[in-house]
Amino acid sequence: MAPRGRPPTPTEVKKRRGTARGDRVPNLSNLAAVPAVMPEPVELDPVSALDYVLSAGQIWLAQTDTLALAMLREAIEERASLRAVVMATQSAEARKALRDLEKQILAQMSALGFDPSGRSRLGLAEVKSATKLEQLRRARGEN
Repeated sequence: MAPRGRPPTPTEVKKRRGTARGDRVPNLSNLAAVPAVMPEPVELDPVSALDYVLSAGQIWLAQTDTLALAMLREAIEERASLRAVVMATQSAEARKALRDLEKQILAQMSALGFDPSGRSRLGLAEVKSATKLEQLRRARGEN
């Protein structure tokens, strides 16, 4: 049965707001660290950008995800051709098809754990930005 109502708020958002209850916050000791993906200085085409992002997800992706990854790559390649059609024709139907395809791509990426709520649903990791103290320690070479 499909879930009804508002989707659950990610734990990271609750922590940021200060409304996370201690008994509902996951145990952080068994979570894998997920590095923040820094954008490359050069503009990447969508398929190359996908390869770049997937390299960060190698930690939790398995052979059973191969079909989902192939479908995601195919959808991103289709998006590139559909975007060219939208730019050439400016038709409302093509724009709607592009928006629908982009929603499907984002849903596929979430199912594979490439957004905070997807990772927390899979029980994989908590993404947090480095605090100022952590940045200073890293700059000094401490840990």
